[in-house]
Amino acid sequence: MRSLRTTDGRTLSWRETGAGPLLLCHSGGPGASAAYFGSLDDLAAERTLLLLDPRGTGASDRPAESSAYALEEYAADIEALREELGLDRLDVLGHSHGGFVAITWAGTHPERVGRLVLAATAPRFTDAIRARRRERVAAHAGQPYFADAIAALEDQQAGRYGNDAELVALYERAGPVLVPPGGDVGPIAAAFRSGGISADAMRHFNERIAATMDLRPLLARITAPTLVITGEVDPFGGPTCDEIAAALPNPTVVTIPGADHFPFLEPDHRAPWSRAILDFLAG
Repeated sequence: MRSLRTTDGRTLSWRETGAGPLLLCHSGGPGASAAYFGSLDDLAAERTLLLLDPRGTGASDRPAESSAYALEEYAADIEALREELGLDRLDVLGHSHGGFVAITWAGTHPERVGRLVLAATAPRFTDAIRARRRERVAAHAGQPYFADAIAALEDQQAGRYGNDAELVALYERAGPVLVPPGGDVGPIAAAFRSGGISADAMRHFNERIAATMDLRPLLARITAPTLVITGEVDPFGGPTCDEIAAALPNPTVVTIPGADHFPFLEPDHRAPWSRAILDFLAG
């Protein structure tokens, strides 16, 4: 595990694995450490992965104030890591909330972007995303787990949790309705148990950022080649991918057939997801 000291005195940590050109991987949540990516062996076969623990997760210190979970602050950590490594440009992969951070960093520092991968993410929360999520949840109606999962989901969205462990427990209970009916939530639940999730980061995002977030102006500033990759059944797919691509000067869009929000945790989709990313990064 490597680390640096930020300008505000925090430890920011990351793990390096693999071989080849550098690729920084930023996890989502918000508030999950890089452990939720698992091994990413397919990517690591051709790239040296910088598996960053975002602020307040894993081996990276929590900030003193909840306002420091702003997207701009997360993005400043990416820039601090690039400077620490002495790189003119950096390739970055951001997944889900990590994609929000990657867009913010790349739009703020477009001259520092090598190639950008926006995986299962969005520039804003739209009616299309909300409708796809509602349809997925409703498809589970009548199942024995449904009522408890809905209660847990409502508690999570309302911020009725006091610490990290309580938030993880809510995700465990809500998990069955967050995948398609019949889907295996086990690998995702295990990833969040391993990666943890910061209650402070989640609360700040839900209360202060989600309702008004609109990153489309930043997308327009990203001139570097950018891959927009999602799963076919991911609520962030379809029209959301199209919206990202429409705002980018130099986009490539890839949809993985049958895949959901976490293709790197889905045995049938891990390899094609990784191959699409590696082919894009290779130019």
